Amino acid sequence: MTTSTARGTSDVRQGILDVGQRIMAAKGYSGVGLNEILAAAGVPKGSFYHYFASKDAFGEALLESYFEDYLADLDRTLGEPGPTMGQRLMNYWHIWQETQSFLDCQGKCLAVKLGVEVADLSESMRAVLKRGTAGIIDRLGRAIEAGVADRSLPPCKEPDAVAQSLYQLWVGASVMVKITKSTQPFENALATTRQILQLS
Repeated sequence: MTTSTARGTSDVRQGILDVGQRIMAAKGYSGVGLNEILAAAGVPKGSFYHYFASKDAFGEALLESYFEDYLADLDRTLGEPGPTMGQRLMNYWHIWQETQSFLDCQGKCLAVKLGVEVADLSESMRAVLKRGTAGIIDRLGRAIEAGVADRSLPPCKEPDAVAQSLYQLWVGASVMVKITKSTQPFENALATTRQILQLS
């Protein structure tokens, strides 16, 4: 296979994933059929099965791609030169507010949208969700440790437990934002986050 052919194959596969991410972030996993995704991507059904063995295999690849991008974005936010780690952490929560609302999230809210739904439908997708969210929590825990080290955060005996609590707080707030069609749960989560991290 030539380099250009390999790139073309990769582009088609990624194109299907990108379209699927946008549609499923809006409609959920069960609410979207393959025909809708393929029509939006401009790809015939035969091509889909060349890349994915089933809809579940597609869902698994979709979540893996989502978390790969999400973790790369999180690494950039937490690695931004200049601000203290405490400031970088707060920047992350502000970015969450901007990208996870009940408005069109352009696929950025996929884990929140599909988390509860697919965890009971597919063990393989649940496993991807578990690995992806664990990666987020691990990075947040290390960021809290770094914040303590640079003195932008107060001493913390259990940074991993705090990171897990904060992530769970924001996932819950994201669900409530969608239920209430209001960003107030994010304002509450932000205030609670500042309290937990002891930031003014």
